[in-house]
Amino acid sequence: MQASLPTVSNHSAARRATLVLQALRRRLREPAFLERHRRDSKAFLRQRILDFPVVVLCILQKSVKSLQRHLHEFLDQWHDDGLVRPVTPGAFTRARAKLRPSAYVELNTEVLLPMAYRGAGGGDLRRWQGHRVLGIDSSLIRLPATASLTQQFGLVECANQTGKSSVRYPQARISVLYDVLNHLGWDARLEPHTVAETQLAHDHLAHAAPGDLILCDRGYAGLFWFIFLRSRGLEFVVRCSKGSFGPVQNLFARNEAGVSWEVVLKAQDEVKRDLRAAGLPTELRVRLVTVRLNTGELEVLATSLLDQARYPTETFAEVYHWRWGIETYYGRLKGRLELENWSGQTEVAIRQDFQAAVFLSNLETVACHSAEQELAEATAHREQAVQLNRAVCLHTIKNQIIELLAGRQPVKQVLARLIPLFTANPVSVRPERKVPRRKIPPGQSYHYQPNVRKIVF
Repeated sequence: MQASLPTVSNHSAARRATLVLQALRRRLREPAFLERHRRDSKAFLRQRILDFPVVVLCILQKSVKSLQRHLHEFLDQWHDDGLVRPVTPGAFTRARAKLRPSAYVELNTEVLLPMAYRGAGGGDLRRWQGHRVLGIDSSLIRLPATASLTQQFGLVECANQTGKSSVRYPQARISVLYDVLNHLGWDARLEPHTVAETQLAHDHLAHAAPGDLILCDRGYAGLFWFIFLRSRGLEFVVRCSKGSFGPVQNLFARNEAGVSWEVVLKAQDEVKRDLRAAGLPTELRVRLVTVRLNTGELEVLATSLLDQARYPTETFAEVYHWRWGIETYYGRLKGRLELENWSGQTEVAIRQDFQAAVFLSNLETVACHSAEQELAEATAHREQAVQLNRAVCLHTIKNQIIELLAGRQPVKQVLARLIPLFTANPVSVRPERKVPRRKIPPGQSYHYQPNVRKIVF
């Protein structure tokens, strides 16, 4: 038995996208928005070529072209009067230093996401059994090798089977609270790589609501985490490692799929002290479910969903598989949006690029939802399902970012013009296709990174 499909209502995704884009346009023009997100009270006061909205959108449209070429093309499109406005990369670097990365956080978490979930049309967002399904995971990213970033984020050294190499670079940890069914990134954090992913996970929960279902990999499996989630009214499905709780080890030893077993997990000494200090209970009833992968490997999942009638054992394989969505999300940020091809070499520039990429990905999701529905209806007769080509969609969004967020033309007309571009190059859906993961040595990967094919813009 498969997990029941996420429910979709008949609300208009096009209307939701229109309202979101209109709200973003208004926010970008608000004087108070500029006040909140400039780093100096005197910044962006004069009428210059690189004014506040130009800098915000130019960073958002980050290109793999040279900065000088990108500036020429952006300003030609912004003014659209045929006049030449020579702006140097140095001038842009000085202008962006005046902008707080929090501008993109506000656009994302205070405008786009609330309207996407609660505005007109928000009812067509997918849930499972009434739960919003949120994945939490972290990833490591390479930073430019500058002294300031090295001091702020710390160095790592590449190593292989023969030992450490001479390749060293600054590295950061990113972590995102991600709606895996609706492809929307909520809280996004960028910290030194030494910060534990579990610490960042606790910070994310300020953006989760009671009843949400949290999906995590085995690095998060721990009784304190389980009890902390339940204390906030959150449900969870977490993969356990072979060396975790005693009952989990027993299930691995049995090596039997399709088992559902309710147990009471009791905290040991150190965890018990931490739980008591936090005012939390020291034991929790959970349900352990075993799942067999296509590779023959057994997985043991711990969940707070105890009702076996509402949550049958056989549904958990698909539910946990949804967690893979956050892995592909990081692939989108690092691959299609070229996150590690940073547009600057300061901490401010790094944080701007990161938060802008998270916001841009969400913008693409909202703007393309109606095109996704139109494509599904138009190709319903096909034997093999198709979906939007996300690389094409992201390129289109970036290419039209001025028209979308600062254009004079009504949003409805802009979206109507873009939808045929979104749907022009669909790709086939092959759910059973398995591509072997190729592990590249860290040193080789580091040197290869500047030459990776640039997919978007």
